[in-house]
Amino acid sequence: VQPNNYSTFYDDQRQNWSIMFESEKAAVDFSKQVCIAKYNSSPALDSVLCQDLLLGEGQGVEAGDSLEVAYTGWLFQNNSLGQVFDSNVSKDKLLRLKLGSGKVIKGWEEGMLGMKKGGRRFLIIPPAWAYGAQGVAGRVPPDSTLVFEVEVRRVKLAKECSGSDGLSVSSRDSPAPSPVPSSDGFSSD
Repeated sequence: VQPNNYSTFYDDQRQNWSIMFESEKAAVDFSKQVCIAKYNSSPALDSVLCQDLLLGEGQGVEAGDSLEVAYTGWLFQNNSLGQVFDSNVSKDKLLRLKLGSGKVIKGWEEGMLGMKKGGRRFLIIPPAWAYGAQGVAGRVPPDSTLVFEVEVRRVKLAKECSGSDGLSVSSRDSPAPSPVPSSDGFSSD
């Protein structure tokens, strides 16, 4: 996925292709369908399948970083998106999580690595990386493959420390970090 509604990909002969879409929505919808097609053509998926929908800006997140995310989760049924089983998109409260803390399913921990602030990603998560054989009573049947669209709204890097002037400085930013503290810093859980 590229800016200005472009998508680029390689075919089996390593030929590079670009497609320009009429709208961001059309590009995003196409990218989701490509991800679903990849999943459906895999004999047995033993890891998370990720497809970036929007790249976002800044530093890619790593284990230990704190995020605030908006998400929607679907059950994967009949080789496509089934019913929504969870979402916070229309709610006021974003989900706060610290990557690598084990507070969310393994598929999220893995699938969100490298995302950037403002980025959106489509994740298809096999049962072993989700809720497995136990599922979630009344919401997720046992052995369910899950699909999530996640958007990172805020990021707080784990490697931020306080400078001598009391301002936040991140060791993972550009070689000359700005001395201005981030306006969207938030306390981690």
